[in-house]
Amino acid sequence: MTQLDVLYRYEVPPSEATALAVGRIREVYGVRQIAFDEASKTVRVEYDATRLNEPMIHQLLRGAGLDLVERVVLAAPPEPVPAAG
Repeated sequence: MTQLDVLYRYEVPPSEATALAVGRIREVYGVRQIAFDEASKTVRVEYDATRLNEPMIHQLLRGAGLDLVERVVLAAPPEPVPAAG
């Protein structure tokens, strides 16, 4: 099992119906955890990358009615090492 996290920023706080629909995403095989941060208007999804991928998670959240505006990069890629020469 390969666990990954993806973080999205949303514009409009979820309605009660949207929150319930997002809660049902937890039942999807491979989704491990969903956590909202209302202060920063973000939702973090932990998932099993052997079962799902990031576009699938995005589609599940959008299908539940969450108004996603951007994916937040959790870690910047490492700086390239300059070639010795």
